[in-house]
Amino acid sequence: MPLAHLYKRVSAHVTPAEWPLIVRDVEAIEALKRQRNAVVLGHNYQAPEIFNTVADIVGDSLALAREAVTVDADVIVMAGVHFMAETAKLLNPSKTVLMPDMEAGCSLAESITAEDVRLMRARYPGVPVVTYVNTSAAVKAESDYCCTSGNAVKVVRAVAKEWGVNRILMLPDEYLAQNVQKEVPELELIAWKGHCEVHERFTPTDIRDLRESHPGVVVLAHPECPPEVVEAADFAGSTAAMADYVGDHKPARVVLITECSMADNVAVSHPEVEFVRPCNLCPHMRRITLPNIRRALETMTHQVEIDPLVADRARLAVERMLAIR
Repeated sequence: MPLAHLYKRVSAHVTPAEWPLIVRDVEAIEALKRQRNAVVLGHNYQAPEIFNTVADIVGDSLALAREAVTVDADVIVMAGVHFMAETAKLLNPSKTVLMPDMEAGCSLAESITAEDVRLMRARYPGVPVVTYVNTSAAVKAESDYCCTSGNAVKVVRAVAKEWGVNRILMLPDEYLAQNVQKEVPELELIAWKGHCEVHERFTPTDIRDLRESHPGVVVLAHPECPPEVVEAADFAGSTAAMADYVGDHKPARVVLITECSMADNVAVSHPEVEFVRPCNLCPHMRRITLPNIRRALETMTHQVEIDPLVADRARLAVERMLAIR
């Protein structure tokens, strides 16, 4: 079997009959990466046949943001959604960043505009704005700092200390803000009404049903879930934190309350763990495929560009986040 070592990583999702078709794209992408001096960044929610074959750097949005700064390549292909490609471009303005499908968006990013942020600033003068990285560059440009689900608590505490304030606008994910608020009771976080269409569908009833159907299951939830879902879980954290939890604790049976490809990808490294999979798929991540990654490298499309004036301001918000350790 061609590339048998890679097939082993995806054998739970790809049949032997399907593999020869996939291999053609994988081999072509690898050749094109060498030709273009390119790397593929793959988010944890990406389909297993991408995440486990052609992705050179994988992780959550914070990990990809950090790695994008140091990557030694002329071309970056984002196997994720559009705001991630914009972030990679912000941090690598001299490099070519390719988005295989420009329609791969994000319901959360689309819940807020730059004008919305300006209106919030007018309503709460002098209050710093911390914006989730799941936003457009235009929104980041209107913000003081960015954050991810993995570092949100650390960022809001750092901002409060640096600015000498106890109120912070935390945009646009309402549930993330509410979940972070529980960790920082000394601060007042003012939220927006944005939600992730994948995470907002989970309910406490789902958690109860999972526990009844799978006795002993350990429940890990993403903080983009509603607070009552996070409260019902055994642990809440970013996608990286959930993956680390599985690696550190090796639960016999676990369920990740997040986009279901995450479990498929984490399971590859932990065959001894039984993963229960409540499958809420992100339709935007599914728009990225091996064929359109191949086409992106063949045709050098679609190139992500950001207005320089917007980019300079947005980059500052991202760099301020990355400076917080």
